[in-house]
Amino acid sequence: MKDHNAPYTSTTNACKLCKPLGACLAFRGIEGAIPFLHGSQGCATYMRRYIISHFREPMDIASSSLGEKQAVYGGGPNLKQGLKNVQSKYGARLIGVATTCLTETIGDDVPLLVREFRREMAGGNGHEDLPALVTVSTPSFSGTHMEGFQAAIKSVVEQMAAGGPATEAVNLLPGFVSPADIRYLKEVLADFDLTGIILPDISETLDGPAQDDYEKIPAGGTPLKDIRAMGRARATIELGRTLFPQETAGRFLENRFGVPWRPLGVPIGLRETDRFFQVLEELAGCATPPRHDLERGRLLDAMVDGHKYVFGKKAVVYGEEDLVVGLTAFLSEIGVRPVLCASGGHSGNFGEAIAAVTQDLLAEPPLVREGMDFYEIAEEVEALAPDLLIGHSKGYHLARKWGAPLIRVGFPIHDRFGGQRILHLGYRGAQSILDRIINAILEKKQQDSPVGYGYL
Repeated sequence: MKDHNAPYTSTTNACKLCKPLGACLAFRGIEGAIPFLHGSQGCATYMRRYIISHFREPMDIASSSLGEKQAVYGGGPNLKQGLKNVQSKYGARLIGVATTCLTETIGDDVPLLVREFRREMAGGNGHEDLPALVTVSTPSFSGTHMEGFQAAIKSVVEQMAAGGPATEAVNLLPGFVSPADIRYLKEVLADFDLTGIILPDISETLDGPAQDDYEKIPAGGTPLKDIRAMGRARATIELGRTLFPQETAGRFLENRFGVPWRPLGVPIGLRETDRFFQVLEELAGCATPPRHDLERGRLLDAMVDGHKYVFGKKAVVYGEEDLVVGLTAFLSEIGVRPVLCASGGHSGNFGEAIAAVTQDLLAEPPLVREGMDFYEIAEEVEALAPDLLIGHSKGYHLARKWGAPLIRVGFPIHDRFGGQRILHLGYRGAQSILDRIINAILEKKQQDSPVGYGYL
């Protein structure tokens, strides 16, 4: 096993992405919003290309386009000019300004610059109708894309939510899940007859229909009026076990406005989804609608039918921390042994969250590694001999090397089509993942067989 105290020179094929990329994804799920990176043009270009490859949708990211001069003298003028350009060319209703490594290193005070911009534009120039401007600090050297995503959501809530007369709405902070997952959550809330405010809502903005004309800002996203009303909601449900020891958007809403906070794990698999539906039952004051009970029953039936195929199989799970936690919970329920749970994140809560969801399910706990790159994951995998890998496309080379099937989930998925339509959440999502796992195992068995069994 690798000596984790031994020094190494660099990260090799990181199991994470950069912090401002996560912020851009969060801002994309807000009505009329344009992500704006205060930094060099290359950052925005790289992130656009990376996001488009997964979602297969246009992705505009504005940039202050700093060069050598601005790196020395400061990027304030570029930032202000860039905000004017976005306002005039896009008609944005919200501009989410995220910092990058460059601007954090040179010390630009972005909140101060934005306040100056507001004063300058309102000072007799007839621009009192400025878009909402939200700032967030997201230098890549301080965290992962998921930390950038959560920081952006928290900044939006802190800078926009307001108090007032209570409403019947329920805030739902799902974290970074797929557009298909967001559509599923909307469906569930509607079935419980609950008015939901989902932030962010990428169900249309990153998986929209074909259009006759190009839309500079795609339709959809969480309405700005709903974000402003989040401080008046009856409760906030926030998903993600590794988040909760720190100040999150949900905890902020509780501390600032007294909105009851219901932290939960990402509802993947049986037990985590049961907990999610239990909270919905309490908030709605009714039993789970029959269609979801039927989905739960079909999942249980499939788990019984498929047990002979998956029991005792060893899996390596990698990716974003909370997604890995949810997947590990589900694998433990169906009889698969998670032997390694790895993430490039370093929340400090990853191991505790894995232990919580596998309690009483596993005879031997998995190895849990945070802050990992794929070089380090490969060193661990060599001794574990897994039967399958579960994670995003960046782990394909490991699956190919070890001859193990790769079940693609999460983000990014660049070597398959339809990554934005993968459903992970709820009983329905667990059913889909279970089918994919079993079929991958059966396909591997057929391929390895000298006779190629036709009936398994």
